[in-house]
Amino acid sequence: MPRAPFEIAGKTILAGTSQTVHLPVSILPDHTPVTLSVQVHHGKRAGPTMFVSAAVHGDEVIGVEIVRRLLRAPQLAALRGTLLVVPIVNAFGFLNRSRYLPDRRDLNRCFPGHRSGSLGARLAHIFLHDVVLRCDTGIDLHSAAIHRTNLPQIRISPGDPATRAMAIAFGTPVVLQSSLRAGSLRAEAAERGTSVLLYEAGEGLRFDELAVRAGVAGILRVMRSLGMLPAKGIGKARVAPYMCKSSSWVRAPAGGLLRTFRAEGETVEKGETLACVSDPFGEVETDIISPSSGILIGRAILPVVNEGDAVFHLAQLSPEAAEDTVEGLALQLETDPLFDEDEII
Repeated sequence: MPRAPFEIAGKTILAGTSQTVHLPVSILPDHTPVTLSVQVHHGKRAGPTMFVSAAVHGDEVIGVEIVRRLLRAPQLAALRGTLLVVPIVNAFGFLNRSRYLPDRRDLNRCFPGHRSGSLGARLAHIFLHDVVLRCDTGIDLHSAAIHRTNLPQIRISPGDPATRAMAIAFGTPVVLQSSLRAGSLRAEAAERGTSVLLYEAGEGLRFDELAVRAGVAGILRVMRSLGMLPAKGIGKARVAPYMCKSSSWVRAPAGGLLRTFRAEGETVEKGETLACVSDPFGEVETDIISPSSGILIGRAILPVVNEGDAVFHLAQLSPEAAEDTVEGLALQLETDPLFDEDEII
């Protein structure tokens, strides 16, 4: 018996077909319509329903590139279940190269939203009800804010076995337990029974080849683990990620010019010098010292800092083990297939 079609926003997607659906969101002051565009891939055979979303924050463009490459992956031809892909959730911020909405609200603090609320509330309501809650699970793609960069990592909720299993399948070097924040997509979806995996990698308004490839490969691995894709052409993660229960920011002890000595993905020991802040004359220099051993999962890349600025994001774990994990990820990405070989950055 043929699989039932998938219905969304008055459109019907037959089993074994795909279609892009545009959900009306708003009209700009010049009367240009704004939509939430969703590409639906409805497999011939039954399986889970999953969403992949990017650019909830408009300046996090790396997720848009991950989605673009994902949609070109040949493995999707054998899809079981249904995949809903939203390349750009926050079109307002994306067009303005801004993290925020035009009213300066953070969309990821606007959930569950309201159909007659603020612009952010309306967009959050549409995305949550028309896409997220239609799915069993999802992957939300993020990057560091502008002037920062993140090591590829997964954020999961403490005590959630579903996202933990997905995180291990994804294959990033670090999985960080992160508490749910009120108003976030992840918190609202979890409360309503949809597990959401959050992928963090790279920096705002920039592409990073390692982060892009890790994202594409990770999503395909998760889909394989859920039975949505066959194993052929999708290798399992070679190195188990390290589960980090805590992390902290190492901040600049003074303002000035920042010279960093360590990068994201490197392991450090307590008391090690990570960077130095100097005044413009070079007469006063202040070292930034690691407060504990661990792995650097994010850092600032802007060389001008104020006193108290967050410079390094440090996750606590065994340095030796973490080094093996990061090296394993690099080797794995070298042998993973390139799903967009004609357009490698």
